[in-house]
Amino acid sequence: MKAREVMTSNVECVSPDIGIFDIARKMKSLDVGFIPVCDNDRLVGTITDRDIVIRGIAEGLDLDSTKARELMTSDVFYCFEDDNVEDVAHRMQEKEVRRMLILNRSKRLVGVVSIGDLSQAEQLVGETTRDITEAA
Repeated sequence: MKAREVMTSNVECVSPDIGIFDIARKMKSLDVGFIPVCDNDRLVGTITDRDIVIRGIAEGLDLDSTKARELMTSDVFYCFEDDNVEDVAHRMQEKEVRRMLILNRSKRLVGVVSIGDLSQAEQLVGETTRDITEAA
């Protein structure tokens, strides 16, 4: 089974220049806590609701002027849409992440695989979840 078969597609990105309040509103409207950050059509980072709280609010930043680029994580992990689901799950274990961005071979974002998406490859869910939560 390939990553494209289990990934969530239609993933929305935000610009590195978007304000934090706009990101929070987008997260609320999409009911997500994680959004990729893209500069033009290239993936440059990710931002989570936790990033906003820990790196923004807890640090006392002015959220009216703070931009995504200031809070995002630029160390991005990804797999390709034609990678096997087992390889995606192993990479998630290795990097201790709950979501893996999925790119096409032109390195354009096409989706995301979460632990929940791995339920389509059920035998991997228990092992992946255990390894990630034990490492956390």
